Amino acid sequence: MKPMRAAIIVGKMDSGGKKNLIMEYYRHIDRDKIQFDFICDSDSQAIPEQEITNLGGRVYRITPYQHIFQNMTDMMRIFKQNQYKVVHAYNSTMNLFPMAVAKHCKVPVRISESLSMAHEDDWKTILKKMLRPMSKWFANYYMACGADCGRWQFGNKLFDAGKVDVFKTAINTEFNAYDPAVREKTRAEFGWSDKTVIGHIGRFTEQKNSVRMIEIFGAVAKKESNAILCLIGDGDLKEDMMKKIDELGIKKQVAYLGRREDIQQFYNAMDCFLLPSLYEGLPVVGLEAESCGLPMFFSTEVTREADACELGHFIALDDGNDVWAEQILKACKENMPVRRSHAKEVAAAGFDSASEAPRMQKYYLEAVEKETKKQ
Repeated sequence: MKPMRAAIIVGKMDSGGKKNLIMEYYRHIDRDKIQFDFICDSDSQAIPEQEITNLGGRVYRITPYQHIFQNMTDMMRIFKQNQYKVVHAYNSTMNLFPMAVAKHCKVPVRISESLSMAHEDDWKTILKKMLRPMSKWFANYYMACGADCGRWQFGNKLFDAGKVDVFKTAINTEFNAYDPAVREKTRAEFGWSDKTVIGHIGRFTEQKNSVRMIEIFGAVAKKESNAILCLIGDGDLKEDMMKKIDELGIKKQVAYLGRREDIQQFYNAMDCFLLPSLYEGLPVVGLEAESCGLPMFFSTEVTREADACELGHFIALDDGNDVWAEQILKACKENMPVRRSHAKEVAAAGFDSASEAPRMQKYYLEAVEKETKKQ
């Protein structure tokens, strides 16, 4: 018997949390029962097509969402061609568009998922607020990576009625466990053996508060000449970040490694992780870092759900850079002598893909059965 195929609406599949989350679920479902078709914008930067193909999945590249009418036309063609029973959209308030197409194509299970929130200082917030009430119009199932995201997008009334199902941000906790040998090897390779390494992995965007992150590290560098900032990623604010690095005179203390997929070794090599975001959903990098025993420095705009094992430190964005720097250096000094893996704690908190993926699989199958009985 062929597996049921579900259409996964990814949008832009770039390196980062959304891609990692979806792939972790895909790797751990029973693919003899359910297969994923990944529907991605054609300008995506990091589609793991070979892995998806090897696992039996398919990739469809469609017109980017900036050309929304052609984007929807492309989705309509694919939905009709494959007669999906499940369409699961991962683009938060932008889910309005694939959900509308899915309903038009009579897809029985239409899942709108919330992965993020918003912040007044981000220009995208106006658009998100406009689309937020519409993101549930054509869906008949609602999902979120955490309670805060679910309430923000779908509202307290729907959430309190039990209509929003929370599937936590899932990672491979054991893969992200702390390994002292990997730490030593990576630090030696990059010349960091005697350094205090502050790390960041992600998109360089307004949401991630990327320029402020450089300013925070500038304060760290003033207090600790042996500190290094390891930057992995890319994004619209890269040039602004590099200008700020030059302005602060800290170029020799910044290691920019570009976009990479082999990031697990860097969690081991780092001494703490910096994420002063304006807003987040439930950040994958936070869970991966914590699983590796790495102290996480979040802004207080990030949900407290991100503290999976008491390694999360939350500092207000209104606090000065010196406040951030002092707490970062204090945590680095205190954590290393006792650093260990926290993979078991993160898994016990419900963030392990090996246990969450079968629950997602069961959810799909039961939803299809329920909708079929209605027909």
